[in-house]
Amino acid sequence: MTRHVRACIGLGANLGDAAGTLQRAFEALGACEGIALLSASRLYRTPAWGREDQPDFINAVALVDTTLAPRALLGQLLAVEAAFGRQRAEGERWGPRTLDLDLLLYGDAVVDEPGLHVPHPRLHERAFALVPLLEVLPEARIPGYGDARDAVSALEMSNIHPL
Repeated sequence: MTRHVRACIGLGANLGDAAGTLQRAFEALGACEGIALLSASRLYRTPAWGREDQPDFINAVALVDTTLAPRALLGQLLAVEAAFGRQRAEGERWGPRTLDLDLLLYGDAVVDEPGLHVPHPRLHERAFALVPLLEVLPEARIPGYGDARDAVSALEMSNIHPL
């Protein structure tokens, strides 16, 4: 019997038509083998995080049903990023991007492997991910942390604007 897991994927972009890119990325995710798109959040404009000398980001979250193992799901996310022109530079973090897909949650699993960390290591610190996450999965829990609602309630959210 094939195991089905609900996973949450964070989407972000700040180059080109970022909003259009995210809409097309939702479709691309749903077209992947082993992934069914269950729900897509609204799009949110958020200031750049980590490196502030770049355009604002458009962020969203997809709730998917997947039969893929976490590593295989990550492989699909990286393939979708590449199809949208994403080039990952070694050691570059928080820079501008055509599309960024992050595996935020994979059921209630905790995965800590080279290149794969679930839940996303800083999810509980990132309102730009938690706000759309709670839109698609209001009961979201962050394994090892607790309720996503508790995490977001402690964060600044006045700079997160739905489109």
